Amino acid sequence: MTVPGYLAVDSGGSGLRVAVGVPGRPPAAQRESQEPVRTGARGIDPAHLMAQLVPLARASAAEAGIGPLETAAVGAAGFATLGDALRAELPGALARELGVRQAVLAADAVTAYVGALGPRPGAVLAAGTGLIAVGTDLTAWRRADGWGHLLGDCGSGAWVGRAGLEAALRAHDGRDGGSAPLLAGAKEQFGPVRDLPGMLYPRSDRPAVLASFAPRVAACAAHDPVAADILRAAARHIAESAAAVCPADGTPHMALTGGLFRLGDPLLVPLREELAGRLPHARQVPAEGDPLHGSVRIATDLAAGRFTLPGEPAMLCVVPAQGDRDPR
Repeated sequence: MTVPGYLAVDSGGSGLRVAVGVPGRPPAAQRESQEPVRTGARGIDPAHLMAQLVPLARASAAEAGIGPLETAAVGAAGFATLGDALRAELPGALARELGVRQAVLAADAVTAYVGALGPRPGAVLAAGTGLIAVGTDLTAWRRADGWGHLLGDCGSGAWVGRAGLEAALRAHDGRDGGSAPLLAGAKEQFGPVRDLPGMLYPRSDRPAVLASFAPRVAACAAHDPVAADILRAAARHIAESAAAVCPADGTPHMALTGGLFRLGDPLLVPLREELAGRLPHARQVPAEGDPLHGSVRIATDLAAGRFTLPGEPAMLCVVPAQGDRDPR
């Protein structure tokens, strides 16, 4: 016999992760894809998200003996600026395909925040392929950056990787600011650098490809001043975003979450210095969990009737599966 459960989703720049469970218990099953959800003229593509989500959710629910998935929480990269189609179409699609009756749709920065800090005032820097900072005093949300790899995401994995590849190409051309170690790394990872434009520009997953070079930049930083300068610049950008969203009063908590921080000390040492200088009143704490953990927490709180986070259409909205959305 199956029992009603929840669905938690984290849609990021490098793919889709799904967890299902029963409220009050840890997730019972998890699955993931490695394909980022497409964006187009209408923003994030609901059909492409559902094409990936439905088989993952059904397989996870069958494995765990859970169904229907009455409550869902979906955190999506780009939701704040590219989420109109998701807001319009995803609740109905979740109802038809998976039996969802109530849902929260949110920016992945919000799910990252909830995963890292839970429902308390503070700021979270969510950095992986992209980068966004989000803060709240529990009455409203503030966000900084998250504008995508062409217009922002400053200090993100895609930003670091692109800067590293630029330094490689400068060395290839003989221009100032080039890095021979990064040029060697680019050739090893991608082949002849003259082919990079043709390889990168047509790809829909270009941010993830750029971000894949960020570990090379970190690996070179100990012996290459150009690579070290790139990571110091990334730290400044990240701290600027944190300062823009962190509550000014009290002793807010601040956490770092996302794969970018696995680059380790070449990024973390200058970042700690920047944060200490800009936000001396904030208390940096370890993240409790990741964005998928945040989606799980949101889904379980919604199912239990104890969901209290502030709602804003661009950041977080509570919707029934069909009908009008609750603009909390």
